[in-house]
Parts: sequence; structure tokens; C-alpha cells
Amino acid sequence: MRYQDIIGLEHLKKHLQSTVENGRIAHAQLFIGATGSGVLPLAISYARGILCKDAGDRCDSQIDQVAHPDLHFAYPVANNARVKDKAVADDFITEWREFLQKQSYGSLADWYQKIEIEKKQSKIGVLEAKKIVSKLSLKSYEGGYKVLIIWGADKLNTEASNKLLKLIEEPPAKTVFILIAEDEDQIINTIKSRCQLLHIPKLSSEAIAQGLVERQQLDSTRAQQIARQSNGDYNKALQSINNESEDVDFEQWFVTWVRTAFAARGRKSAINDLIAWAEMIAGKNRETQKRFLSYCLEYFRQAMLLNYKANSAVYLTPQMENFQLEKFAPFIDGHRIQPISDEIEKAIYHIERNGNGKVILTDLAIGLTRLIHKPA
Repeated sequence: MRYQDIIGLEHLKKHLQSTVENGRIAHAQLFIGATGSGVLPLAISYARGILCKDAGDRCDSQIDQVAHPDLHFAYPVANNARVKDKAVADDFITEWREFLQKQSYGSLADWYQKIEIEKKQSKIGVLEAKKIVSKLSLKSYEGGYKVLIIWGADKLNTEASNKLLKLIEEPPAKTVFILIAEDEDQIINTIKSRCQLLHIPKLSSEAIAQGLVERQQLDSTRAQQIARQSNGDYNKALQSINNESEDVDFEQWFVTWVRTAFAARGRKSAINDLIAWAEMIAGKNRETQKRFLSYCLEYFRQAMLLNYKANSAVYLTPQMENFQLEKFAPFIDGHRIQPISDEIEKAIYHIERNGNGKVILTDLAIGLTRLIHKPA
């Protein structure tokens, strides 16, 4: 991955290039942004600039093949059918190289699917941290910098974080840490405070549309439509082209939820339907549950924006033929959106902390019913 291969983010590319050219490379940096914004390709391009600044074509070739001896990676893993015990990143380096070649904008969920751990709790654990300490204690193979990219750094558990803290505080000479996280609140403060923070924004619709035209050969009209619906996420845009977006399922689940909530006022048996709905969602893995609830949160916000005539900010277009956002929007006004958002965010919080999914989602489903019918 090279800077010219990254969609948008021109100001960040220039900033990172200038830090290398001027020799102002912070030893620990935290890149914060959604995977679909291109944060991983940006980090790898930055690592290329550091490692290949005064090197030749051989260095570029090694980066292209994800085989540079001084570029190290860590990422969330778990045991699977092949790796039975004590899984670490190196066990999946072949899959990782394939992932970077084909899905560099891919999400953690895509990575979990790639290594077949969708239903497991992935993490970056202390065994991985020990491997990192061991690798970085060695001299640089090429005699220059060593770079470690931790993708999914918000999956570092406490023990691993504490193990890495001393290394980040007192790094070996010419060693650069690039941590990548979507949720900076999951990074312990003692690590975050020692990192230079770089926030990567969502991509503009214009940048995504241009990328789809140039890289996927879409016509301009179709590219603009998909770009608008992708909400700054190039990975989601690519999935939409191939009809692979999980948003199709999410929309069906969401519509079932709100319709049942509306029906609950006049039909007591609807409560049983809400419980059945909660059991169905609880049967999915926790990462899917969290992504679905985040989708719901955005759906409610889009409905509110449409209700208040902020049409220019509404990008969501329902795919279900018998559900219209215009008819749903009047029920999501200012006095409802905040408690609805609070309830969903609370549910996400408890799911992240391994709460009982069935109990959390049942409570949320019934709570939404009360809020939907709350008098204006």
C-alpha cells in the first residue's frame, strides 16, 4: 500500500510524509478511526515511508509482499480449527497477507470471518505482548528503523497493555509503535497518554464515489448513490456493490423490531414477539450484536434528521419495499431520540462486558416500546 493507493485523506498523507522528511517521527502514535476510512492502509504507507526512505526498490517490494523483516504486525486472534491453542498473530501471517492484499479497508468482522473465529471473543493477549517485546528487543535487520503496527489496539486486554507499557515508555532506539483503534476509550490511559494521537475522519462521499469510478469502473451516478449510503465507509461501499453488506440483514431485524414495538400497544402477545426477536439477535456473536445496535442508533438518528427536514444530512435509503423512512420519521423527535440513544448505548456497553445478551436485548426491546409510545 502506497499513499497514492489510499482514497482521500490528502491532508493526513501530507502530514505523515512531512514528519518523515523532517525527521520528526514520534516513537508511539495512536491512529483513531473506522477501518473503512483507510486507517490501516494509511499506517502501512507511513511505515513504508519510514523504512524505505533511504532504501531501494527491494524495500518497496518487501512492503508490498508484507515481508519486510523490520515491519511487524499484531492483530486480534483466537484459537480456531487449525490453531488449537495459544493463538498469536504469527500463526495467521499467511491469512493476514491475503487480507491486506484483498481487503485492506476490511473491518474486524471481515478479519474474524477470514480466520473463522466469528463466534469467539478475540483479543490481543499477554502472550502476543511477550512476542512483541521479544521481537523488538532484537536489532533492526536492515540497520534502520523497526516499526510495529497494532491493528485493533482497542482489543488489547489489560494484562497485555501493562506488558507493553514499559516498552512504549522506554522503547529501543529507532523503534516506532503505530496503534490503530476505532474506540480510543478502550485504550488504557497510561498508553494513550504516551502516544501522539491522529484522528482519521470518515471519508467524504466525493472521495468514495471517485474511488468507485476509478477502481470499480462504476458509472458516476451509481457510484454517487452508493457513496452517499456508505456513510464514509469505503468497505461498506464495496460490499454494497456485491450485495454482501450485512446492512441488508440489519435492516430486516430493525424493521421487525420497530413494527413489533408499535404493535405492542394494541396486542399484548407482541411482547412474546419482542422476546423472540431478542433471542434471535442474542444468538448472533457479540461483535455482530454490537454492529447491529450501532446500525440501529444511526437509523434512529437518520429518522430524526428527516423529521426535522435536514434532508441534506439524510443518506439512508431503506431497501425493504414496504418500509418508508418518511412514514417512520415523524415518530422520532427531539424528546424521544435521546432516551432511545441512551438505551442502545447502554446495551452496547453491557454486551461489550459480556453481559447476558438475551436479558440485555429483551430489556432493550421492551424499553423501545415504552419510548415509542411515550407522549409528546
